[in-house]
Amino acid sequence: MKEAVSKRALGKEREAQAAAYLERRGMRITETNFYSRWGEIDLIGYHRGCLVFVEVKYRRNEKTGTPESAVTLQKIRKICRCADYYRYLHHYGDDRPFRYDVVAITGESIQWYENAFEHVF
Repeated sequence: MKEAVSKRALGKEREAQAAAYLERRGMRITETNFYSRWGEIDLIGYHRGCLVFVEVKYRRNEKTGTPESAVTLQKIRKICRCADYYRYLHHYGDDRPFRYDVVAITGESIQWYENAFEHVF
């Protein structure tokens, strides 16, 4: 059980690291860990007038693959459903621009992929 707790703590630490990284680059983070019955969105914020849903992925090293490769089609569908619900809750219409970003952390290296994937249904 101790390993699961430490993984969760590490995940929260890396999400905080990603949020700080994004804020230094002009994003205004408005929400963290938004949960719905469809899944979770790690970070939500605004960047250049656009609502941004951010998935944060971390790998200690690339032995098991890159962090960004863990953002599978199944994960993308969950994020999109969750984002639709968030937009519904906050009365954001389809005319409001939004995008999906991925922050990939490998060791101490951070890579930000803006507009990493399109919305899927």
